[in-house]
Amino acid sequence: MNKIIAVCMLTLFTSISVIAQKVNGDVKNGEKLFKDNCTACHALDRKLTGPALKGIVSSLSEEGVDVEWIRKWIMNNEALRKSGDKRANKTYEEYDKVAMDVFEGRLSEQNIDDILAYVENPPEPKEEAAPVVVQKNNSNDINYILVSFACLGVILIFTLLKINQLVKLKTSSSELSELEATRIRTFSQFYIKYKGALYCLITLFLALSLYGVWAWLMGIGVDKGYEPEQPIYFSHKIHAGENKINCQLCHSGAKYGKVSEIPSLSVCMNCHRNISEYTGKYIEPGKSKEFYTAEIKKIYEHVGWDEENQKYTGNQKPVKWERIHNMPDFVYFNHSQHVVAGEKTIIADYNKKNPNHQIDVVCKACHGAIDTMNVVRMANDFTMGWCVECHRTTEVDMNNGYNAAYFNKLHEKLKKEYGEDKSKITVDAIGGLECGKCHY
Repeated sequence: MNKIIAVCMLTLFTSISVIAQKVNGDVKNGEKLFKDNCTACHALDRKLTGPALKGIVSSLSEEGVDVEWIRKWIMNNEALRKSGDKRANKTYEEYDKVAMDVFEGRLSEQNIDDILAYVENPPEPKEEAAPVVVQKNNSNDINYILVSFACLGVILIFTLLKINQLVKLKTSSSELSELEATRIRTFSQFYIKYKGALYCLITLFLALSLYGVWAWLMGIGVDKGYEPEQPIYFSHKIHAGENKINCQLCHSGAKYGKVSEIPSLSVCMNCHRNISEYTGKYIEPGKSKEFYTAEIKKIYEHVGWDEENQKYTGNQKPVKWERIHNMPDFVYFNHSQHVVAGEKTIIADYNKKNPNHQIDVVCKACHGAIDTMNVVRMANDFTMGWCVECHRTTEVDMNNGYNAAYFNKLHEKLKKEYGEDKSKITVDAIGGLECGKCHY
């Protein structure tokens, strides 16, 4: 227990000799230490887990308690009990063998004296000054209340007069009698009269409900705009935008493999072994150079880099990155196919469709203007329909030697069948819409 059960335990009617006047301590500091360490188990004026501590030194001094024994008990009651001290073991037994924490190394002798000085003569709580009651002039309030009641009275009289007129009109008017005869009194009468409109409303409600369910189902797994925070802040705008670092320097797998992969911290250390603080001109709103430098230090912490001695310590901690782009397991997607074979045509097709948002690297066609993003977000839907539409409109690069030779006969056939203008080969013409291409 993080409390000085020690102090309470020595209070337990143990005989020890101490004179309160010999305890010299700072009462103000003792009060703070008491509140930090003792209040969960002790109070000054009542027993809690331990006894009330007010005047404890005086009461124990009458029993011959030695202040040095008190210090030993508080510092390390366990060691004192193991030494065979009868009083310590008796106190331990009396308190149902509830052991206290060892305060050795946590409280100094002076700290203990400060606490004892405080509990012996705690300062009297200051009486709070009685609140000054300001007498208000209530005459204005009474006037407002009277005016309000008068207004309510006028409204009530007016309402009663109108009700009286309506009652007289009802008893004397034949038109009201006829209207009363046609009044709908039950739900069945309402249904018979308006069942056509009800059927229309029910049909509309069901149609809207089905559409809502369908829209919800179609939105499952569509995370466009997803922008999670990462354990280490990484700004693509600084790296790819301001410093013009090529995407494939870090994501080398995009060109030569199926996945682009998340770069390991050793890739980061290729640069940040020597770049230990941020000195760039660009600073994101709300951030500072100190913030960016602190994030670099996180890399050192995770990779186990001793900056002072310029060596690895071997103490590494994995980084739990939040994945953003993640194709389902039933979808096959190969980055190298698109980055190498489809690079030129994908860029050309994208720029043709988006004349106001031209791209210079193929990555941006799918991932958006990544070099302007401080925090990476999913820029597109990445749905099946989105991929199929791209395959239907993106042309095959016929300037590529392999494609020119392999699809030569297909190209000639298309020229004869559709003419020169419509003989372009798109990805869907070479199997880009076959189910087995993407689903296996």
